[in-house]
Amino acid sequence: MENPRSLIRTIPILAPWRSSAPQAATVEARPANRTELETWLESSCQWAEAALDRHILSDAVAARDSRLKEVMVYALLGGGKRMRPALVRLVCRELGGEDLDAERPAAAVEAIHAYSLAHDDLPCMDDDDLRRGRPSCHRVHGEALALLAGDALHTAAFQCLAEEPGPRAMEWIRVLSAAAGARGMVGGQVLDMTLSWTDLTLESVREMQRGKTGALIAAAAEMGAIAARAEVARRDQARAFGTALGALFQVVDDILDVVGDAAELGKTPGKDARHSKPTIVAVLGIDGAWAEAQRTAEEARRTATRLGFRRPSLGFELIEWLLERRR
Repeated sequence: MENPRSLIRTIPILAPWRSSAPQAATVEARPANRTELETWLESSCQWAEAALDRHILSDAVAARDSRLKEVMVYALLGGGKRMRPALVRLVCRELGGEDLDAERPAAAVEAIHAYSLAHDDLPCMDDDDLRRGRPSCHRVHGEALALLAGDALHTAAFQCLAEEPGPRAMEWIRVLSAAAGARGMVGGQVLDMTLSWTDLTLESVREMQRGKTGALIAAAAEMGAIAARAEVARRDQARAFGTALGALFQVVDDILDVVGDAAELGKTPGKDARHSKPTIVAVLGIDGAWAEAQRTAEEARRTATRLGFRRPSLGFELIEWLLERRR
């Protein structure tokens, strides 16, 4: 197994990271024009931020201390792709729901994601000074307020869902709490911090990533299905689609940490190697990681088909966008 500390020295950073990697035979030709998907993602970002303002920041406005409100806003509205709320919206629409149905679960899942980033960047965790192209929350507001703002966003997410009338609220809460807790994101973060090099295998890294990153993305897809009032079988298919997307997102993230640059990524590259983090690249090397990305993309295409997405569609385009992303 290649030590990740050597990767930044051995990989030609300025070269396209896919140039020497094998191309899977199942990958179809990419459409040249991504305008429809990019336009939809931009509109989803604006839609998500409006939902966050309505359903999450109302809690910040009510905060006794104006400093807490300021830090919550900084952590929540500091840019980002808003992929998780976009996925809630996409699945909800594809299964016959409306944007209004998806607002609360989209806001809640993004609030959980934002809290996790504020905590993840702390010195006791991943110790990162840069997030989304600007200083991390604790670098601007201090560790204590970054921690407490994350706590407030966490609780605001569940309050947002609990205020939904009808049975969907309990289902959303059940799905999101499982994804965010010891069986999901938090458990994955613990594995990320405690996996030793003697225990490092492809499956152990996959297990860690299924929790730390994949659980919340899978939950976003399932919550979109719940928003559309889909039957249980369709919800399971949506969850499988989200699980595959989460695996794809993370393996590309691992690759970008080696070959990306801070200006494009909006966060510090090379961090995984410096901290000897368990990643797909650490286990498989850069070419092996690219092959893993191709494998997970193909799995995502299969799950999209089972969910009922047709080619071409935004769901399939999202898979290719995740595979080709540079930030």
